[in-house]
Amino acid sequence: MRKLFCSVLCVFVSIAVIACGNVRKNDTLEDMESDGQTGNDAVDGMMTDAEDTGDANEETEAIQGGEGDMADIGIFNLETRTVRLNSGYEMPVYGIGTYSLTGEVCVASVSAALERGVRLIDTAYMYHNEERVGEAVRNSGIPREEIFVITKLYPSQFSNAEAAIDEALNKLDIQYIDMMLLHHPGTGDVDAYLAMEQAVADGKIRSIGLSNWYVEELEEFLPQINITPALVQNEIHPYYQENDVIPYIQDLGTVVQGWYPLGGRGHTAELLGDEVISEIADSHGKSSAQVILRWNLQKGVVVIPGSGNPDHIQENTELFDFELTEDEMQRMGALDRDEKHDWY
Repeated sequence: MRKLFCSVLCVFVSIAVIACGNVRKNDTLEDMESDGQTGNDAVDGMMTDAEDTGDANEETEAIQGGEGDMADIGIFNLETRTVRLNSGYEMPVYGIGTYSLTGEVCVASVSAALERGVRLIDTAYMYHNEERVGEAVRNSGIPREEIFVITKLYPSQFSNAEAAIDEALNKLDIQYIDMMLLHHPGTGDVDAYLAMEQAVADGKIRSIGLSNWYVEELEEFLPQINITPALVQNEIHPYYQENDVIPYIQDLGTVVQGWYPLGGRGHTAELLGDEVISEIADSHGKSSAQVILRWNLQKGVVVIPGSGNPDHIQENTELFDFELTEDEMQRMGALDRDEKHDWY
């Protein structure tokens, strides 16, 4: 009987201790809410407690979602059609480029893309259309957080990058910039990048990166900055594949994006008429353009084809109902000529 009594007593004491602990925990959370200690302040408080008990690492994983969230950085999710950047944000893996689109044509093209489900738009200071892109985004009726806008600083702006960032914000007039890139290397590019880093801290820009940086340029540039680029955007198409550059960039935890995916000015017709590409397209009941864009996606390269034609814009979105075989990918890979179509 004495043993039974002691056992029952221990059970009741344990229940009482747990209950008190839960009450204290709830009181602490209520105190934080009533004091306005939410977000970072609340997290800081948790981390202090965790450090006191030696459980800082466990608390950090619980708050940030653990290592699983980091493991998928740079991996394309073709179901959601997005990729997680090293900045923590999700970016669509396909979109529309606006180079050469100006005025009302730009507004109409971006609007048509948004109506067809496109959520990634690429612009730049040198495209002279940031105002028009912003106009289309604001008038779309789509929640701002669902649209991802990229713009770029040109080397002529590097000497006063802080003012150039504010200029882009004012022209776009879309609250914040999802991604800002340096358009290509130039005098003062490190200082310009550091200014973009500060703009991230200030909440003006969410992610930052580079355009037209290759292995040699990256090896010189990266030791001088603090935030690893979330994106590097380079010319990539079947005749200029960058098969040595892409893995190097991806190994940095940086996503690769290809401009001129269909060959660019004066070269598109030749590329779309390539016998190998046309044969693969016929076997899938797809266009050559769709095959090229799908080939990029399967290489882990984000695509931003430009077009002012609503039918072509629609065609460029229909990339997720077929898949190239390993043999077809190898045949596409064999087309590389190391043939660059622009000077960047």
